[in-house]
Amino acid sequence: MIIRFLGTHNAESKNTRLVSFLIDDVLAVDAGSLVSELTFPEQRKIKAILLSHGHYDHIRAVPAFAFSNSDRTTKVIATPKTLEILSSHLIDGVVYPKFTSEASFLRKATLQLVPVELFNRQNIEGYEVMAVPMRHPLNGVGFEITSGDGKTLFYTGDTGPGLSSVWGNISPQLIIADVTWPNSLANAAKDAGHLCPEMLKEELIELRRVNGYLPKVAVIHVSPEHEPEIEREVREVAKLLGTSIDIAHEGDELIL
Repeated sequence: MIIRFLGTHNAESKNTRLVSFLIDDVLAVDAGSLVSELTFPEQRKIKAILLSHGHYDHIRAVPAFAFSNSDRTTKVIATPKTLEILSSHLIDGVVYPKFTSEASFLRKATLQLVPVELFNRQNIEGYEVMAVPMRHPLNGVGFEITSGDGKTLFYTGDTGPGLSSVWGNISPQLIIADVTWPNSLANAAKDAGHLCPEMLKEELIELRRVNGYLPKVAVIHVSPEHEPEIEREVREVAKLLGTSIDIAHEGDELIL
């Protein structure tokens, strides 16, 4: 399993991109920067798109992807709430065409919206995918994704603290985790449904208690303004817990 990070930040600039990553070039997870970081041939390799929730920075590139890949139908997998937001606010026939309908100007559907059920494992293009609830507005979910050869990652999506109910249901070799703000902004992080390094530490301690081990961790959805502080605090957490925790950057690749 090869994970390629396209965007790893919560704000966009010349040097930072909104959250999106690829698995083995065929499965996209969130779509903040899905098209801007890929060539057209690279886009054509994508078979399905997973969306963690309906906030704009996670769904933005879906209609642009549909427009550029109109010769086929691509699955978009998310909760019914997220699919409703996508349909009513972006691919609504006003901002963008209704790419799910044969009545669009393309004369065929280029997106197939596929709802997920929480804790229900389903096969998505050869990967076993399970959505689990996260502590974030708009019914945010995380995804456990397992490849055909048994490699497993867990993506938290955007989430606040309190994941103890989730840890017993997953057993990943890698966690891709939201750490948006530094410890100095812990209250803001909690109120907005995000993590800071100290909160991540507590969640990982609980994961180790429940599952008896700690996987590698890659941190994303980082605030560029506070990245040096977050990076320093993440290093301290990694040293304290004796595990690998790194901030992922645009263009990074991880291999499981």
